[in-house]
Amino acid sequence: MTEPGVPDPISPADPVAIPRHMAVSYLKERVYATFTGLALVLVMYRGSGHHDAAYAFEILALGVFAVVLAGFAADGIAYLAVHRHFPTGRDLRTIVGISTGALGTLVFPLVLITLAWLDILELDTALLISGYIYIGTLALIGWLAVRKAEINWWQKLAALFTLVLIGFVVLAIQVLAHSH
Repeated sequence: MTEPGVPDPISPADPVAIPRHMAVSYLKERVYATFTGLALVLVMYRGSGHHDAAYAFEILALGVFAVVLAGFAADGIAYLAVHRHFPTGRDLRTIVGISTGALGTLVFPLVLITLAWLDILELDTALLISGYIYIGTLALIGWLAVRKAEINWWQKLAALFTLVLIGFVVLAIQVLAHSH
C-alpha cells in the first residue's frame, strides 16, 4: 500500500516492523475506540445504580464495535475515493486488521464487567478499574507518540500536555453526549 517511489519503511533487519502508514492508522483507531470505551464506562459508572453488568457489557461491546465498524467503513470509502476501486487482497486485509485491532481495547474492561456479572466483583469497581485502564491506554499512546519525536524536551512536554488537554475536552463532550 505504499505510494510509488516511496520506499516501504520495513527494513530487512526488522521484518516484523509495521510500516508507518499502518502504525498511524492502527494507533488512530485504538485512540477512537479507547475514547469511546472510556466515555461509555464513565457514563455507566455515573449511573451504575440504574444498570446491571449485562447491560454494561452489552453497551460497552456494542459501542466500541460500532466505532470500529465506522472506522472500517471510513477506510473503505477513503480507499475507494483515492484508488477508484474497492480494496482487495493485501489492502483489504490491512484495513480489516487495522479496524479489528481496536477491538483489543475491549478485552480487560469486558473481563472485569464479566466478573461483575458473575458477582465476583462489584459493577462500580469493574467500571472504575476499566476507566483507569482506558486512561492508562491513552496516556501510553500519548507517551509513545512523543517519546521518540525529534523535538526538544519542552516541545515533547507541550505536545503531551496538548494531547492530554484535547483528550479531556473530547472526553467531556462524549460523556455529555452519552449522558442524555
